[in-house]
Amino acid sequence: MTMMTTRLLTLAAAGLVLAGCQTVTPQERRARDETTCASYGFRRGTDSFATCLQRIELDRRAEARAFRYDNDFLMRRPYYW
Repeated sequence: MTMMTTRLLTLAAAGLVLAGCQTVTPQERRARDETTCASYGFRRGTDSFATCLQRIELDRRAEARAFRYDNDFLMRRPYYW
């Protein structure tokens, strides 16, 4: 096997393992986020509470994008074949 093939297989295996670890349902994640915002002092049903939930979700999405970028070797290196 070439080094590129080995690297691709390793990344694919890591992706499968990580996909299997996702055990938090959307409802559980929402409940955690609501608990977090409430712990910051925001009251449910207010605009501030909704903004808090939105910021948590935006942070989560930014982290996911950063993770994908950091682990996508084709985006970080020149394309040589």
